[in-house]
Amino acid sequence: MRFLPPLALMGLIFFLSSQPDLSTGLGTADLILRKVAHALIFGTLCFLWWRALGRRIAPAIAITILYAITDEWHQSYVEGRHGAPVDVLIDAAGALAAAYAITRWRERISARLGA
Repeated sequence: MRFLPPLALMGLIFFLSSQPDLSTGLGTADLILRKVAHALIFGTLCFLWWRALGRRIAPAIAITILYAITDEWHQSYVEGRHGAPVDVLIDAAGALAAAYAITRWRERISARLGA
């Protein structure tokens, strides 16, 4: 049951990646919005894997980045889409930012508890 949230998010990502065109027609704003969404979604995925894996950060990061790679590969086969290595980097940055936030949060909790 603990694996359901990250797997559900992966399913949503797969569904969205299967859509031929997700652009909103807002030009530069659309591009920025989509790139920020990449980072936030994959940061969330990293967090969900961290929780599912018993609070182990390295495997959560690895799974998230591997999924980012396969997501871009999948998009290369979807009509109207293309896989972009820069998106993998943005996804990885989101995962690493989440991992950093988790680590800092845990350090603060430990300091408060005097552990």
